Amino acid sequence: MRLNQCQNFHDFRRMARQRLPGPIFNYIDGAADDETTYRRNTEAFEACDLVPDVLRGVENVDMSVTVMGQKLALPVYCSPTALQRLFHHDGERAVAAAAGKFGTMFGVSSLGTVSLEEARKISGGPQVYQFYFHKDRGLNRDMMARAKAAGVQVMMLTVDSITGGNRERDKRTGFAIPFRLNLAGIAQFAAKPAWAINYVTHERFRLPQLDGHVDMGGGAMSISRYFTDMLDPAMSWDDVAAMVREWGGQFCLKGIMSVEDAKRAVDIGCTGIVLSNHGGRQLDGSRSAFDQLAEIVDAVGDRIDVMMDGGVQRGTQVLKALALGAKAVGLGRYYLFPLAAAGRPGVERALELMRVEIERAMKLMGCKTVAELGRRQLRFR
Repeated sequence: MRLNQCQNFHDFRRMARQRLPGPIFNYIDGAADDETTYRRNTEAFEACDLVPDVLRGVENVDMSVTVMGQKLALPVYCSPTALQRLFHHDGERAVAAAAGKFGTMFGVSSLGTVSLEEARKISGGPQVYQFYFHKDRGLNRDMMARAKAAGVQVMMLTVDSITGGNRERDKRTGFAIPFRLNLAGIAQFAAKPAWAINYVTHERFRLPQLDGHVDMGGGAMSISRYFTDMLDPAMSWDDVAAMVREWGGQFCLKGIMSVEDAKRAVDIGCTGIVLSNHGGRQLDGSRSAFDQLAEIVDAVGDRIDVMMDGGVQRGTQVLKALALGAKAVGLGRYYLFPLAAAGRPGVERALELMRVEIERAMKLMGCKTVAELGRRQLRFR
C-alpha cells in the first residue's frame, strides 16, 4: 500500500501494520483489558446524527478556534503521545512540523523522544507540554520551569494514569522500554527487518524530558516501572492546585470524566480540561468522552475550555463534538498510524484529509464558522 492510496484512518492503520513489527503496532493499536472502551470511543459517535441546514451561503468557511488562549487554524490538535521515534525515526519532529504547517497545536509528552526545546523550534504553532505527577516534587518543579524556559504555552497534566493500564497485547509480546521481548515478540521483529535497520541506523533512542531522572541506558527502568515507581498515586487536588499557581498560565487537566471533577478543575484555576479515557488504555469500562461531553459542557463550559479526545477518525465526528460544546478535539492514533506509515508526509496527509473533511462537512451542515455549530443540529437515537 502506498501513501497516496490512503484515504482514511483505516488505510493508514493498514499501512502502519505492514511496516511495523507486531509488538510496536500492537502497542499503538492496543488498549486495556477487553478493549471495550477503546471500541466504544468510536462507536459512541454513531448514536448521534447530524441534522444539516441548507441554502446558507457557505462559499467560504472559517474552521479556526481559540482554545486556552491559543488561536488554531483547525478545531483539531495533535495530542501528546509517548515514544514516537519508535514508530518512525522522525518522531515528534514530524508531528511538530506537520502541526505547524496546518496552524494547529501539538503536544510533547514527558515520555517524548525529542526534547520539548527542539520541538518548540520546529513549529510556530502553539505547544502543549504533557507531564505526569512524580513522587519527586523537585522533578515536577523542574519540568514546569523547563517548559516555561522553552516557550511552551500550555501545561497539560495527565490525571488518569497514577498506575498503568492492563495492556494484555503488550504482555503477550513482552513489549517494554527498554525492549525485553519474549520469543513471540522477537519473531515478529525478525519479520520486519526494514524497521530494525531503520531503527539502528538513526540516533540512539532516548527520552530527553527524563534524562537525568530515569536510567533507560542500563535497562534499569521500563515504562511500566516508570508508572509504578516514579509516579505518585497519592496525587491530590491540593497538589495540583499548587502546580496551577506555580505555573501561572494556561493549565489543563487531561483525563477528567466526571462533572464533579470538572467543577473542581475550575475551582483551582485551570483554564482547560480534556475529557479523555486515555484512548481506552487505562480503565476499561470507562465511559466515552463523547458520551460524557454534553453534561460537562452544561456544568462548566461557560467557565473553562472543554476539549475531548478518544476514537476520533472522521471530520464529521469532530463536528459532532464541536456542536455539543467542545472547544477543540484531540487526535492520537489518528496521526500515529500515518507517522508510523510514512513519517512527516504521512502526518501531513492525515491532517490534510481531516481539514478537507471538516471543511466539506461544515459546508454540508450550512455553517460558515465553528460557532454556528450547535445542538439543534444533532439528534441522539
